[in-house]
Amino acid sequence: MLEALKNRRAIRQFEPREVEQNKIETLLEAATYAPNDRMREPWHFYVLKGDSLKRYEQVALDYLQKRFPTKPHLVESSMNAITKTPLVIVVTSAIVDGDEGATKDNAFAVSSAIMSMWLMAEQLGLGMVWRTRGVGLVHDTALHDFIGASDQEQLVGTLCIGYPAEEMSSVKKRTPFAEKTTWL
Repeated sequence: MLEALKNRRAIRQFEPREVEQNKIETLLEAATYAPNDRMREPWHFYVLKGDSLKRYEQVALDYLQKRFPTKPHLVESSMNAITKTPLVIVVTSAIVDGDEGATKDNAFAVSSAIMSMWLMAEQLGLGMVWRTRGVGLVHDTALHDFIGASDQEQLVGTLCIGYPAEEMSSVKKRTPFAEKTTWL
C-alpha cells in the first residue's frame, strides 16, 4: 500500500479513448467504501462523458472567458485540460442544515472517497487529476447549476480521468514525516 501511495500521480494528459463503463463503475464502487461519519455516505457523483462532457466544455469556456477576458492564452491552455479529457466525474458532498461540523465531516469523507477513486484508477491503468480551481469550477456556481446539484450539495472535486498519455515520473520528493510530526 505504501508503494501505491508513493507512486500515485496527478495525470493531466490522456489518450483519446473512452473509459469503459465497467471501469467507471469500479471507480464509483471504490469511493463508497471510504470512511464517513455516522455512515451518512455524503457523496454524490455526476459522470460526464460524451455529450454531457461537450456541454461542460462550453460551461467551462464561458466561465474562463468571463474570468480572464484579457488572457486568451490562459483560457486556451485551461480548456485543453477539459477538451482532451475523456471522462469527468464531479463529486459533491451533502450539506447538513444547522450542523456546520457534520457538513465539514461530510467534506472530509468525500475527500477520502476521491482518494479511494484515485488509487483504484491507477490499479485499473487509468490516470486522474483532482481539480478544484479554474476549470474544476468547484468555487463557482456555474458547474453546480450545470450538473443540477441541489442546494444541499457542495462541490468538492472535478475529477479528470482517462488513459495516461504521459509517462509516470519518478517518486516526487516529499518532506520527511519527521519534519512535520510532533510527538507528545
